[in-house]
Amino acid sequence: MTELLAVALITVLAVIAPGADFAMIVRNSYLHGRRTGLLAAAGVAAGVLVHVTYTMLGVGLLIASSTFLFTVIKLVGAAYLVYVGVRTFRTRGEVEVDLTGTTELTPLAALRTGFLTNVLNPKTTLFVVSTFSQVVSPGTPVRRQVGYGLFMALAHLLWFGVVAVFFSHDRMRTLMLRGQKVLNKVIGSVLAGLGVSLALASSH
Repeated sequence: MTELLAVALITVLAVIAPGADFAMIVRNSYLHGRRTGLLAAAGVAAGVLVHVTYTMLGVGLLIASSTFLFTVIKLVGAAYLVYVGVRTFRTRGEVEVDLTGTTELTPLAALRTGFLTNVLNPKTTLFVVSTFSQVVSPGTPVRRQVGYGLFMALAHLLWFGVVAVFFSHDRMRTLMLRGQKVLNKVIGSVLAGLGVSLALASSH
């Protein structure tokens, strides 16, 4: 599996798997409309860039200082992907979203909500670190690593943009929630399988 394909697949699956970002975008779009949801999605993407920046610096230092430690991080990262996959597969029903409260959000507040929800979410930290540790090697150019990071942020922006559009529209919201159960099974299976294959590749 090439680095690029691995990054693309892990990122897309992890982004689609419901979590704190998903719940926040759903709530904002439902209560305040499409524009607020889209601004929150932009905030999430900005938050991902923060995670990517410190991960790139940290992984670079690890590669330079300790091959053994870097291998351990790779294996832990692969195990985390398996864990997320199993948890997602076993999720019953839809994501719980608190749809109470009608406080208006300014554009800046919507952007800030998305940013803080993502930046303060330890799951995003683990996702970015585990993805980078799987696909970045001592020979990976920095330019390509930056490209991976930008792809991660763009994937978040596009997916949560779609979520914002769907959840600000009643009929689309119903359709999306109905498809979530099947989607969880598919995402969970593929993520767990990816984690296992990456762990086996790391141990050789």
